Amino acid sequence: MNRTAAVKLLASWFGTGLILRRWRGSDAGSGTAGALLALGMALSLGAAWGWGAQAAAAMVVTGASVWAGGAAAARAGEDDPAWVVIDEAAGAFIAVIGVGWAAALGGFIVFRVADATKRFPLVRMAERLPGGWGITADDVAAGLWGLAAAWLIHWLIG
Repeated sequence: MNRTAAVKLLASWFGTGLILRRWRGSDAGSGTAGALLALGMALSLGAAWGWGAQAAAAMVVTGASVWAGGAAAARAGEDDPAWVVIDEAAGAFIAVIGVGWAAALGGFIVFRVADATKRFPLVRMAERLPGGWGITADDVAAGLWGLAAAWLIHWLIG
């Protein structure tokens, strides 16, 4: 696989960022599609190997997002193409570290709302960073909001 194909595969989070354009002709909602795949992966990883594996995976995906997201955006000539969804995958991995399904669902919803609206503190500011850093940082900030919500839910429901 050449570098261009590897960048596209990672940036689109294994093709999930390309599905909606192909299916309905629009990239709208692609971030949620990528985040849902990551949610399933993160929860499966946590169930099999625990929160440490989730945290390690979140760091790897975040690093890959900075690289692949930045490279894909530069190739596309856009600041943050909608089909680049590895950043949403990074945020989803962060939002569910160490919690079960019920708390993860709440954390995931808060993460997606924080990412989509950019109204939570630090999310909009993080997006202003250049290149892959800005593509990824807003989702990391939104993921941290989701993680806080997930842990609050986890604490409340036991």
